[in-house]
Amino acid sequence: MWISHSQRPLQADELSHALAVEIGSMDLDADNAPSIVTVLSCCQGLVTMDKESSVVRLIHFTLQEYLSSHPEFFDRAHSTISETCLTYLSSRQVKALSLTASRDRRGTPLLEYSSVYWGTHAKIKLSDCAKSLALELFCQYDKHISAKSLLEKVGCNLDPQNEHLLFTGLHCVSFFGIVEVVTTLIEMRGCDIDQRDCTGATPLIWATRNGHSAVVKLLQEREDVSPNNPDEDQSSLSWAARKNHKGAMKQQPRREGVSPDTPDKSFYQTPLLWTSNNGNEEVKLLLKREDVNPDKPDEEGQTSLLWAAESGNEEVVMKLLEREDVDPGKPDAEGRTPLLWAARKGHVGISKLLLSRGDVNPNKPDNGGRTPLLWAARKGHEGMVELLLEREDVDPNKPDGRDQTALLWAARNGHVEVVGLLLEREDINLDKPDKKGRTASEWATIEKHNGVLELLHARKPTAPSTI
Repeated sequence: MWISHSQRPLQADELSHALAVEIGSMDLDADNAPSIVTVLSCCQGLVTMDKESSVVRLIHFTLQEYLSSHPEFFDRAHSTISETCLTYLSSRQVKALSLTASRDRRGTPLLEYSSVYWGTHAKIKLSDCAKSLALELFCQYDKHISAKSLLEKVGCNLDPQNEHLLFTGLHCVSFFGIVEVVTTLIEMRGCDIDQRDCTGATPLIWATRNGHSAVVKLLQEREDVSPNNPDEDQSSLSWAARKNHKGAMKQQPRREGVSPDTPDKSFYQTPLLWTSNNGNEEVKLLLKREDVNPDKPDEEGQTSLLWAAESGNEEVVMKLLEREDVDPGKPDAEGRTPLLWAARKGHVGISKLLLSRGDVNPNKPDNGGRTPLLWAARKGHEGMVELLLEREDVDPNKPDGRDQTALLWAARNGHVEVVGLLLEREDINLDKPDKKGRTASEWATIEKHNGVLELLHARKPTAPSTI
């Protein structure tokens, strides 16, 4: 059960201690822990241990598949594991560990797994016993070593000398998304449901960051929860957009008082900017708000349209281009327009949408002098090059800041098909050199792109015979 249902591979000492726990007991009896030799022998060859890592695993992945397809074999697996972990954390030996104690946990090897994963198992299947044990654990959670273990596991920087953590049980169950326990804690007197913990996060932010939409909905519906209360970096709405948690995202913009256009502090990106990468319905939801500026850039000057063009999100590009307050040619700090990013990434459909606008300049270069055509040729995007070359207002010979043309880059990188497309233009200049005096033919020779050389030589006019 433990091996097939654990959230990560267990080491031998972790498994042995897990099997020794008597659910509900206040003491850990190390004498109850079976040796790994005993465990393996009892498993009739179905379980093995890696000698180098001490990880215990099933003998073959097909056994895991078989057990997963027969949940009736261990129908209480997650409940039992969560009850075992909570019993372990509530034991006298673990509770005696201070927050400033040594990181050496050889005496309590199941501490890290129990701290980090009890809630994951409880969320899958919560028993009355696990709920009771969790509420007992939360009585002095600010001094409990498991709170520190959980926060350190998710990358929070904590003061190693601090003997108390401002991290309550409500923060913890919001982190795991256990609705039943969240409800119980909210109903208890003296529970500040909008309190910031030692990382600056509220229960709403933890639930949002981890995509627990049911808990987000529960907290958002309360008047004593501020939807705009940020952590040290961003609001809950910004976290939902950044993590692409669709369920949590849909809960937030509908509530009155939510500020949907507030940027985070790290990158100065608004929720709309975050969703422009991968959201469609979420973008539509935000654009319905009158207090959202769809052309608001981040600290690098990148707008939502530019992000959507770069990531290839055609639906979002279409939606943004419907807005009169969106500038389709607005460049970022490096001079890169949405069209240039689409060309650079080879997004032909998005480029067609942008080029259908009369206010998009297909020749506009970035700060390095590189045009959309030059980027497309350099990257070898044939469809993109073909699309741009169909336009008479696209200059195929326009060089970048180092006098390198689209033909020179395509030849240098060995993009035979792109070179062929460029050579179909009558106004192409085959012999235009870069700042080092090297032509497309010379670069193809240096890089040994024989296919490119054949095309270039075939295009050059043959000198008339003097015979």
